[in-house]
Amino acid sequence: MKYKILIVDDDRELLKMLNQYFTLKNYTVMIAENGIEAMEKISANPDIILLDVNMPGMDGIEVCRRIRDRVSCPIIFLTAKVEEQDRVMGLLSGGDDYILKPFSLKELDARIIAHLKREERLHRKTEQRFYGDLVIDYASKCVHMKEKTLDLTKLEYDIIEFLSMNPEIVFDKERIYEKIGGYDAEGDSRVVTELIRRIRKKMKMYSEHEYIETVWGMGYKWAK
Repeated sequence: MKYKILIVDDDRELLKMLNQYFTLKNYTVMIAENGIEAMEKISANPDIILLDVNMPGMDGIEVCRRIRDRVSCPIIFLTAKVEEQDRVMGLLSGGDDYILKPFSLKELDARIIAHLKREERLHRKTEQRFYGDLVIDYASKCVHMKEKTLDLTKLEYDIIEFLSMNPEIVFDKERIYEKIGGYDAEGDSRVVTELIRRIRKKMKMYSEHEYIETVWGMGYKWAK
């Protein structure tokens, strides 16, 4: 399979080097010299994005925030910064990994391969997932606990499906609402709070385990 890689950096010499290297590695390479150009090129659906943090105008963190709802592929930040807060901000903006400049091409290549293989595993078709007493059947869109089918509304099921397909990732209410209701859906993201309260109430009839955790000040995540 020939993967598509989008490389975003304002250093033209680095872009030229990475373009040549990954072309030889049989990638389809797309390049962008700034954040605006990067946002235009994500419509080509890259399999992975290398994103420089320190760019003039729109930096990599802001680019990541803006595109994360539109792309699900791994995003690796290229950065000279080493401060913990910078790494935290990058990961919370939707990044998946960091590599510090200057870097080894072999190490970068290995990181990319690891992320692409992980994505392949995640996207293999899975009909059911088991979490202790809870079973999610994605084909029939049902949730079972201790062999009993939970009486869920469509939106309640959609929240469970979305969070469970992205375990341990924290999503705020707005993003959850967009995912289950669509960008043009009418309503209020605060409805997510009520839906999750109802889901928890239904689950507690069969188990004390909290499958949907609240991450205070940030949102919710599916706990394995």
